[in-house]
Amino acid sequence: MTKSETILWQALRAGRLNGRKFRRQHPVGTYVLDFYCDAARLAVEVDGGVHEFEDRQLSDAVRDAWLVRRGVRTLRLSARLVEENTPKALVMIVEALDWRAPSGLQR
Repeated sequence: MTKSETILWQALRAGRLNGRKFRRQHPVGTYVLDFYCDAARLAVEVDGGVHEFEDRQLSDAVRDAWLVRRGVRTLRLSARLVEENTPKALVMIVEALDWRAPSGLQR
């Protein structure tokens, strides 16, 4: 794992974030998710600088759309945010965990 992934894993492992269970390096189809909460069907991806390139953004969008079709939402966090402001990253994860689809939409 990268430095930022290690920092985040220390905050997520063993139900440390509001009792929610996360898996790291969780395979889904041909993809491997950085972190995954099955109860919320939420993938958390920690994106380094390479994700700023247009071709990588396109492949990320394709991947995220594939996951959405399978009922998995993706929260993308920059590695810089995780390293420099872990509490803010954790708040963003909690908000994503607590998100509910508007009436009429399914998760």
